[in-house]
Amino acid sequence: MRAGDVVPISEARARLTQLADDVVGGGMEKILTKNGSSFVAIVDARKLDYYHALEEEHAGLVLLDEAEVGLRQILAGQRVSAHDLMLALAE
Repeated sequence: MRAGDVVPISEARARLTQLADDVVGGGMEKILTKNGSSFVAIVDARKLDYYHALEEEHAGLVLLDEAEVGLRQILAGQRVSAHDLMLALAE
């Protein structure tokens, strides 16, 4: 990220089309600042779709990992069955 990729939001209003063209045509991203702090980013829509796909894939991998941990615990006798749990709760 270069200094020119960080733009005050007040300046971005006047240059929005140019900034969007830079993002799409140049493959860069722009960080818009408000009161000197990062506020929002301009990102190519295709990259945003890719980022969302990565998030979904990561979530799936986390669920698979947790399922594996649960299966290992069941095999090691560290978990009780749903039936046994219901019986214990009924007591």
